Amino acid sequence: MAEKLWKGRFEQPTDKLVEEYTASVHYDSRLYRHDIEGSIAHCRMLAECGIISHDEASLIVQTLGEILRDIERGKIELDSSQEDIHMAIENELTARIGETGGKLHTARSRNDQIALDMRLFMRESIATIMDLVRLVQSTLVEMAQIHLGTVMPGFTHLQHAQPILFSHHLMAYYEMFGRDFERFKDCLARTDVMPLGSAALAGVAFPTDMNWTARRLGFPRVIANSIDAVSDRDYLIEFCSNAAILMMHVSRMAEELVIWSSAEFAFIEISDAFCTGSSIMPQKKNPDVPELMRGKTGRVYGNLFALLTLAKGLPLAYNRDLQEDKEPVFDSVDTVTATLRLLGKMLPQIRISRDRMAEMAVQGFTAATDLADYLVGREVPFRKAHHIAGRIVQHCIQTGRELTQCSLDELKTFHKAFDEDVFAFLDVFSIIDRRLSVGGTATVRVKEAIARAKMELESSEPSSKKNTTTEK
Repeated sequence: MAEKLWKGRFEQPTDKLVEEYTASVHYDSRLYRHDIEGSIAHCRMLAECGIISHDEASLIVQTLGEILRDIERGKIELDSSQEDIHMAIENELTARIGETGGKLHTARSRNDQIALDMRLFMRESIATIMDLVRLVQSTLVEMAQIHLGTVMPGFTHLQHAQPILFSHHLMAYYEMFGRDFERFKDCLARTDVMPLGSAALAGVAFPTDMNWTARRLGFPRVIANSIDAVSDRDYLIEFCSNAAILMMHVSRMAEELVIWSSAEFAFIEISDAFCTGSSIMPQKKNPDVPELMRGKTGRVYGNLFALLTLAKGLPLAYNRDLQEDKEPVFDSVDTVTATLRLLGKMLPQIRISRDRMAEMAVQGFTAATDLADYLVGREVPFRKAHHIAGRIVQHCIQTGRELTQCSLDELKTFHKAFDEDVFAFLDVFSIIDRRLSVGGTATVRVKEAIARAKMELESSEPSSKKNTTTEK
């Protein structure tokens, strides 16, 4: 059984069941690299401030590096008696270099230590997710460029509404993911704050230099209140909220991919590499990947509510309840990261059925609004024009035809303003290219949107290259 760092106050050893119940090492062990990174910076700061000697610091830093390599090589076994990754590493350190290893914990607590570890982990994870969001956005822009000439029916209420460019539809998702990127960027700014040196809650009595440690670890600022430093989980809740919104966007796209790949729509075909078959029906090709993306959205929502519920009744400062923050966060990080990687790989391999989309773009009376607009252009009030167009649609339903199949004489029976040019007016590309309003589906507007997106993506520095520490 590993020796507890806090054993001095206690006469009895911890019950085995308590050790197993309270242990977090089985999941917080993934923080080993961040824990050692923070410990090295803390150790160097102690030496710089004259709290420990430089020789002691060098020995500790060297040994921590050896422990890091041994963990990565699987040479160090972690069990519940070690409680958490911080105690596991410190126990290993003192086992190797004796009492000198115990000096590492001077002027810090496990409270501010885990606060630092999580901020280092989240800073790295958020940057990775931001880069993956940009990758998905780049894929959408590339697809939009390729399919500029592809038309499709736009939908409201899942009913045919008006013809649009498929590229316009893709760029709508570009905008959605762009908002996700900005939310994570904002969250990163609030995450990127250095808490180490706040100790348990009140700060420390040693002449430490938190700003020195912050610079060493690449943090732009130090947290302003020691109580807040160890009890704040806002940045984790904010991350999980952002993750939930992003997964909602992914789920909406996944829903459309599932629907569009059905025989009823037949707009797309998802690559075999991202589908599975049936154990009983030989003909089946199931869109399992987008379905799972849709399904995994629920667990990310659950993680957000788990954190909100965890934090809602906690008094300041640290409470052991906060140990339960890690698994929901880790799960959201892993789920979002895996989903974005897969989405970015799946999208370019989807086959688009242009002819089918074009065929459906003009069905369902999608030109009805333009029929009314035609009359408005001939000084018919819109409400009257809307009514006339509705009567023509009803006539077409009764006769089993589309609007463009009506003769000019038929149209004139509804209003004398109709003329021969109405048919060119109702051409699908004419309809689309008249939508010149800002953000509209006109080809020229979509081209502008693609050009702006390319400039935005080109000027966006990879987030993973930022916030790098000065010492490993």
